[in-house]
Amino acid sequence: MLKMFTTQLTGLFKRIHEKDEFVFEDGARLLAQAAVGDGSIYIFGEKEMEAVLAEAFDSEEPMKNVKRWDGKDESITLADRVVIFSRYSDDEAAVQAGKWLRDNYIPFVSVATHVSDEKENLVQLADVHIDLQLKKALLPDEFGNRFGYPASMAALYVYYGLKFTVQEILEDL
Repeated sequence: MLKMFTTQLTGLFKRIHEKDEFVFEDGARLLAQAAVGDGSIYIFGEKEMEAVLAEAFDSEEPMKNVKRWDGKDESITLADRVVIFSRYSDDEAAVQAGKWLRDNYIPFVSVATHVSDEKENLVQLADVHIDLQLKKALLPDEFGNRFGYPASMAALYVYYGLKFTVQEILEDL
């Protein structure tokens, strides 16, 4: 089972990279604007996306110039940039946070699985959207159901992709 999960997870990371390779650069450029200016980079994430926040703030190599955002703190300015991590693009709390950012002209990157355009979602609100590509869990069971939905692992992959690309941009400056 672990070998199959590893294969599926590797394929997921490859799909994210291949489909959004240039979007990573767009998102990193947007975030780098805060890092080279007077702003900060804020990160929003709830539920399993707290894993990204733990990595960004409490890991061996925390991200520089980054702050937590609860989706409600109104001290964010036009100089700041935000990354919203969510399981799905139509998550209610994430969409509310995205609406607030859009209404206040704060550029932001969203990271979530794009589910549908039937209602307002992060894909429509964000300046840059990176799709987690997780439409369903990765492993089948004996009864045709699926399990193993690694949304936080996919989000961590995207987090590192953004972090490394921002670092490269800042080093070039």
